[in-house]
Amino acid sequence: MDVIGDVAVIIAAKDEADRIGATVGAARELPGVDLAIVVDDGSTDRTAAVAEAAGARVVRHSRNRGKGAAMETGAESLRLLEAHEEREHPRHLLFLDADLGGTAKEAAPLVEPVRSGEADMTIANFPATRLKLGGHGVVVRFSRDGIRRLTGWTAAQPLNGQRCLTRAAFQAALPLAPGFGVETALTVDLLRAGMRVTEVEVPLEHRATGTDLRSQLHRARQLVDVGRALADRELRPAVVRRARRARSVLLGPPRRR
Repeated sequence: MDVIGDVAVIIAAKDEADRIGATVGAARELPGVDLAIVVDDGSTDRTAAVAEAAGARVVRHSRNRGKGAAMETGAESLRLLEAHEEREHPRHLLFLDADLGGTAKEAAPLVEPVRSGEADMTIANFPATRLKLGGHGVVVRFSRDGIRRLTGWTAAQPLNGQRCLTRAAFQAALPLAPGFGVETALTVDLLRAGMRVTEVEVPLEHRATGTDLRSQLHRARQLVDVGRALADRELRPAVVRRARRARSVLLGPPRRR
């Protein structure tokens, strides 16, 4: 199968000048990748300059808008670029975290099920030997339990940001949930839409979140964002039922055709 130029890597980054260059360099070497887009989400360091020097196309947010917004910006930038290129087939989207460094070269297995049509979205499953958890997995369990409750599917690593999607799958999930709720919401929304989601073990590795106050605050923000994403999706069926009841009261039952 011809895989030349069928994948674009999109990396949301904030203050990752120390690792973004290695991440971009490794990602650009992946089979089928001919474009890397880095969305600098309000960095105060040299993230944008380092990413550009490594060969990425860089888009900048003047202020931090969160991961979900950065992912949308990256995908929209790609859409505009492809419209200019007049491509017949849009590229698949491979989202990678900015702090993977050289291990980003191992992300190829995430693409294959999407490229072959076996999956609409793949999620990375880091081997236990490479999984670095500075906390106690509270947010992971919270996300996993919420996804299972809403869809019946159990994710091993529901917060993993390394994902490959078809463009149709990405469009089906818009608008993305804000902040750190984006991964949980993506999984729920695509499964509910009847799309195929699978986890793929890949030997990737990123920086572990520590145990200091700043790290604990980060986890607290994660927990809040995931909770909001799940709550929004818990309410959606009820909202639909209420809307249907309201329509029935105002207009009567829908006519059969």
